[in-house]
Amino acid sequence: MEKINLPMASKYTSPNPVTLICTQKGDGTTNLATVSWWTYLSYNPCMIAYAMAKTSYSGEMVRQNKKVVLTIPGEEIAKEVLNCGSTSGRNTDKVKEFGIKMQSLANCDIDIPLHSRVAIVCDLKEYVEVGDHYLYICNVKDVYGDKNEKALFAFNGYSQIKSIKE
Repeated sequence: MEKINLPMASKYTSPNPVTLICTQKGDGTTNLATVSWWTYLSYNPCMIAYAMAKTSYSGEMVRQNKKVVLTIPGEEIAKEVLNCGSTSGRNTDKVKEFGIKMQSLANCDIDIPLHSRVAIVCDLKEYVEVGDHYLYICNVKDVYGDKNEKALFAFNGYSQIKSIKE
């Protein structure tokens, strides 16, 4: 084996499931941010965690509102998901800019993309500084799924986002 760095290791271990972090902006609209660093933490109580750069606008919205929805986007919006990962919601309405159709969930103020395989509605429990990122630890309130949507995965870091063909 040759010695490599951690970013290269993340390419070697791909694919990773792609997630859209859905947060509510001050005007009530939804902001979307692309992330692949998330995990299940506990089934009793139900908890998940994800990491985002400290400078992330979506992270700022989660820390402010204490609410977030993680969605596993479907393959029909792969291009839009890639665009969401390279644009800040601080100055851009990504939903409008990229033409993403949205849907609402029961008992949730945050809309999510219509083409979502899974939606995990959460309350922020706490966040922890981890180097250049924050780790967001969340209590799961509700989970929704659509088995007809094909999940997206990140390959070679974030250079490709696509579904896995069986």
